[in-house]
This record gives sequence, structure tokens and C-alpha cells, in this order.
Amino acid sequence: MEEDGGQLMSRPREPEGFGPRPVYDDARTRPAEPVEPAAPPPARPRFWRRRGLRLGAVATVLTLAGVAILALVWWETGTHGMLVGGGLALLPVPLLIAGFLWLDRVAPGPWRYRIFAFSWGAFVSTLVAMLANTFAARWIATGLPTSSSREADLWGMAVVAPVVEESAKAAAILLLFLFRRHYFSGLVDGLVLAGITATGFAFTENILYLGRAYDEEQAFGDSGPLATVTVTFVARVVFSPFAHPLFTAMAGIGIALAALTYPHQRIRRVLLPVAGLLMAIVMHGLWNGSAVMNGYAFLGAYTFVMVPVFGLLVWLAVWSRGGKLRTVRTHLPAYAHAGWLVPAEPVALSSLRARKIARTLAAHAHGDDARRAVAAYERSATSLALLRAQAARGRPAPDFATRERALLTTMWTHKAVAQPALTRAAYTTNPPRPHPWPPPHPPHQPPRL
Repeated sequence: MEEDGGQLMSRPREPEGFGPRPVYDDARTRPAEPVEPAAPPPARPRFWRRRGLRLGAVATVLTLAGVAILALVWWETGTHGMLVGGGLALLPVPLLIAGFLWLDRVAPGPWRYRIFAFSWGAFVSTLVAMLANTFAARWIATGLPTSSSREADLWGMAVVAPVVEESAKAAAILLLFLFRRHYFSGLVDGLVLAGITATGFAFTENILYLGRAYDEEQAFGDSGPLATVTVTFVARVVFSPFAHPLFTAMAGIGIALAALTYPHQRIRRVLLPVAGLLMAIVMHGLWNGSAVMNGYAFLGAYTFVMVPVFGLLVWLAVWSRGGKLRTVRTHLPAYAHAGWLVPAEPVALSSLRARKIARTLAAHAHGDDARRAVAAYERSATSLALLRAQAARGRPAPDFATRERALLTTMWTHKAVAQPALTRAAYTTNPPRPHPWPPPHPPHQPPRL
């Protein structure tokens, strides 16, 4: 016990095996002491900054785009074609979304950002792409001196479509970067948002292609194992469901890297998103161009470009996710030193296995409400570590103190359930090594002759 400002505050004893407490020479870098935080008085935002108004505007845009794209798809495919195409196009969506959520387990973002990204890709991006591609196809057919329909298709699919579609999809990530920049704390954030946006785009596009294939099959009476719908389903849903997420991930990584730049690096902040978008356009154009040329070109692009880039991207995402866990392990001990956390918590919070064990222990002891409380505690602690790491790199958020206080307040409300569960999980996954006593005997020495 030590006296602090006339009050006695107990300091948790550090268990063996979890390392010494950090020492802070500068008092400005020391976190606040754990006193009961008082809620700040609510400030009345200006009219155009009200949350309800912004949500209403976004919902209106997405709804209008959704109605328009639904009408266009129905006009192109008919009722039966749209239903068949929608059912088949929906099959890869849960798998792709589950993969992106698995990557985002360390610091999961708000669901409203994910819903916005998917809705933008499914409605706004596809609407822009359909209108622009239709206009471009007419312009190519009448304005360019193309010698054949194949050359016109090559211009449209390899040049125009990649530029339009990738720009429309990247706009969703750019909007979140401009208005919610604090969300981007690593490469995983940009990659996940890009993947979810592209999944929504591919979903609507697959409905259109599969619906058209069904309509053609019904019109011409095509049947058999190589029917039009079967070929389209295998090519777009089975063979390449990751194509659009792979392309847009390049733009997402560029925007995420721009969010990690320092304030004085303005040129780099502009060039990185542009470079990511250009990479997405080039890969999309290569993919579409190889599909128009011949089967050997398509298989070559798929085998020697798309699959290796996809594997490299998965490795990069997993490595970046591990970097967030290392950040938690490095920066949370500051709050343990100040008394907000017990010393074992940074160990548990830097391990996905320990986090899962803590949620399971809380659920077994107190039910699902306790499990949700531990999950909220883990999210807030991770966001706190990332916020502090950003300040340590010389890029503190403008509202650092406000956000730090809000995160600590959330953790304070759940600490009664979360701290015991996380402490037990830490000792379960990484038990401290006691010092042997008595000391071990020296090794046996053979007798001298």
C-alpha cells in the first residue's frame, strides 16, 4: 500500500515469470492512475456533425443504389434468372466473410463499418460499374477503330472495366479513411475492409452473370454437364471466388499504409493509395485480358500470378495480425504499472488462445453476459494498446486523451469479470516458472584414476 494524494491505493504484486514492471523517466508518458472516471458532459454537435444525420444520409444513398441495382439486374436477367443467380452467388459469401473476420480477430472493427463496406460494394460500386461499362462499351463500338469484336472486348474488359470497378470499390475504403482514420491501425484493417467491399461487389456481379447464363440456357434449350450455368458457376464461384477481394486488397493496403504515415509525410500519404489502386487495376486488367485471349493465357495468369500473390497476401495478413498482438504485449504493461491492469493481463491479451480461454471461463462461471463483457474488455484493451503505440511512434491522435479515457472507462465497467478470467487464462497458457529450491546438484563427475 502506498499513499497517493491522501488516498491509499493498493498496488498489485507482480507474479513471478511475467517480467519486471517498466520504468518511466518522463512523467508525461505515465498513464493516469486508476480512479473512477467521471463521464464528460455531453457536447452538442453542430447540425451537419450529428450522428443521426450522417447515418441517415449514408442509409439513403445505399438504399437508393440498392433499389436501382436490383431493378437493373432484374431487367437483365428476369425474375427466375435473378433468383437462381442470387442463390448460387450467395454460396461463397459466408466463407469469404468468415475468412476476413478470422483475420480481424485481434482488433475487430465495428460492425457498422463492415456492413457499410459490403453494402457499398454490392450496391454503389456495381451500379457505377454497370452504368460506366455500358457507356464505355458503346463508345468503344462507335468511337474507336476496332477491327473486330474480340479487340473491342479486350479494350473494354482489360482497360475500362478494371479502372471503373476498382475505383468504385476503393471509394468505400477511402471514405472510411477520410472520416474514420483512427480505425486504421495496421495492414489488416485496410485488407479486411477491401475484402468485404469486393465480396459484396462480386456477389452482385455473380448474380448478373449467373442470371444471364440461366436466361440464355432457357432460351436456347442448352442442357448437359457443360451447361451455361454450370460453366459460369465453376469459373466464377468455384475457380476464382477470391479474384475481386485480391484485386481490391491492393488498394486497401495502400490506404492502410497511408493511414500509418507521419503528419509531415503528405506526399507519401497521397502516393501510397494511388499506388495501391494502380496495382489493383493492373492485376484486374491482367486477369480480364487473359480471360479474353485464350485458355492457356488464363491458366498461366491464374497459376503464376494470382495464386502466388494470394498466398503472399495471406502470409502478410497473418504477419500483420501477429504484429498487433506484439503491440499489445509491449504497450499494455504501462497501464499495469499504473494499476489499471493486473500484471498477467498483457500476457493473456497478447494471445488469441488465452483470450478464448478467458471468454470460456467467464461463460462457464457467469453465463453469456460475462462472456460478452470479457470480449468487450479485450477489444477495449487492444484498442488502448494500439492507440498508445500510435502515440509512441510520434503520431498521437488529436483526441488521444479523450479516447484513452473512454477506453479505460469501458474496461473499468467490465474489470470485475474480465480480470480474474484473463489472469487465470494467462497462467493456463503461460505458467510462471518457479525458481528451483534447493538448487540442483552438480552433474556427477567420474572418479579420477
